[in-house]
Amino acid sequence: MLPADKLDQILQRFGFLEAQLAAGADPSAIARISREYSELKPVVAEIEAFRQAEADLAEAEGWLKDPEMRALAEEELPVLRARLPEMEARLRLALLPKDAADARPAILEIRPGTGGEEAALFAGDLLRMYQRYADRKGWRLELMELAQTELGGIKEAVARIEGEGVFARLKFESGVHRVQRVPETEAGGRIHTSAATVAVLPEAEEVDIDIPAADIRIDTMRSSGAGGQHVNTTDSAVRITHLPSGIVVTSSEKSQHQNRANAMAVLRARLYELERDRAAKERADSRKAQVGSGDRSERIRTYNFPQGRMTDHRINLTLYALGQIMEGDLDPVIDPLIAEDQAAKLAEMEG
Repeated sequence: MLPADKLDQILQRFGFLEAQLAAGADPSAIARISREYSELKPVVAEIEAFRQAEADLAEAEGWLKDPEMRALAEEELPVLRARLPEMEARLRLALLPKDAADARPAILEIRPGTGGEEAALFAGDLLRMYQRYADRKGWRLELMELAQTELGGIKEAVARIEGEGVFARLKFESGVHRVQRVPETEAGGRIHTSAATVAVLPEAEEVDIDIPAADIRIDTMRSSGAGGQHVNTTDSAVRITHLPSGIVVTSSEKSQHQNRANAMAVLRARLYELERDRAAKERADSRKAQVGSGDRSERIRTYNFPQGRMTDHRINLTLYALGQIMEGDLDPVIDPLIAEDQAAKLAEMEG
């Protein structure tokens, strides 16, 4: 059974926040209060629905003692008894600890791994897949960095994606994506295996990560397009080196001012993710049970083009719908990952 005192505490806290907002909270605290209120609102709705279902069941059981109501009670009780476990399961999911980064925009990074030009072409296919998925979800995807090969593959792509639930859904994409297919560059028709690495980072704000000016070195350089062709003659590209960690970020898509802003945004996201990883390692035992570990060295998925098959190795999910997936139909892949992650967290919370 769910602990009644914990549910009461949530309802009391929600009532307090509601009163604070109605009374006109301190402007400096209004954003924090509003955010907590918004996070608790769906949880409170599930608590109220669950308690109403409990009350309905108790009332119907009471009717059994009344000869005039007994027939109605016997009709209603099976429905109410079947409904209560469903309501409880929904409430347990609502009570799971939230990832504070879930509501944030995401920084998506894609780079080719082993496989030469074919890996670069596959990296380009993955970028298009995520662009189409973003379109389906009504998200806004903005390319921050794009370096292409002469054959149209990708050396590096960095994009910012904004919209409802972006990081919550895309965080499961971090890792090594492997492809098996006959490359366009292969005349002999042999199936090759190559890979690309995807990283999905929650966007960090300046208040989240403080980067002292002394910790970074900023270099400007000439932007270059595919094949190294100079696209302009000004030193507009920016490279930022974070000296304590050794992280290097480049941006060469826009003006020097915009490139600097983009590079700082990516650097903040990477440092924020390092902090999240450090905190996660302190909970290493529970982390192993969860799907969304975000380990970018882990092979998470294989795309087999000859068989039209996609396999996610973390949950042993195989779908024979590779064409639709590459067109951005990613929900059938991501929904089971979220469900598995929730199940692991529930087991941890109840264990």
